[in-house]
Amino acid sequence: MMMSEIRAIVGLGNPGLDYAKTRHNAGFLALDRLAARRGGHFVRNRFGLVSKWGNIILLKPLTFMNLSGEAVGALAKFYKLPAQSILVISDDLDLPLGKIRVRAHGSSGGHNGLKSITHVLGTDQFPRIKIGISRPPEHVEVIDWVLGRFSREEWKVLDGVLDEVAEACEWAVVKGIADTMNRFNGL
Repeated sequence: MMMSEIRAIVGLGNPGLDYAKTRHNAGFLALDRLAARRGGHFVRNRFGLVSKWGNIILLKPLTFMNLSGEAVGALAKFYKLPAQSILVISDDLDLPLGKIRVRAHGSSGGHNGLKSITHVLGTDQFPRIKIGISRPPEHVEVIDWVLGRFSREEWKVLDGVLDEVAEACEWAVVKGIADTMNRFNGL
C-alpha cells in the first residue's frame, strides 16, 4: 500500500452530554486532547465539530456512532481525501484499558462506527488508532459497558492513554503510519 499523508483525523463517539465521558467516546476524548495540545478548539460545521491543526482537519462527527461514515464520507468527498489520508480513532473492546493499537487498515472488528466508515468509503484501507476499553465483566451487557462512564480508577489510566494517542497522531502526521505502528504498538 502506498502511504498517503494524513490530512484528517477523526475521533469517534456519540454526540451529546449523555455520552460525553463514556467508553464509546474514547475517540472524541483523544481528539479533544490532541486539539488542546495543538492550541485548537472545535467549531460546529456541516461535517460535525471541526478543529484545525495546520492543514490537518480534526473531526468529531455529530452523527451517532453507527452513522459515523456519513460525516466522514462527506468530509472525504468535499476535500477530495483518499481513505488512506483519514486517521480514525476509536474505542476497542478487545484491547485492555491502557493499551492502544495503530493499524494501517483492517476490519471493523465489530465496531459499528468503523463498519459505517468502511461502508461509506467503500474500503477498510484507512489508518486507525484503537483505544483499549477492555471487555465488560460477565454480568454486564456490551452496550451497557460501552455506553457506561469510566470509573475514577479508569480515568487515571485513561489520562495517560489520551496523551499517548495524541502523541501517536502527531507521530503519524510527521512520520507516517508504518513508523507510528513501530513506535507505539510495542508499548
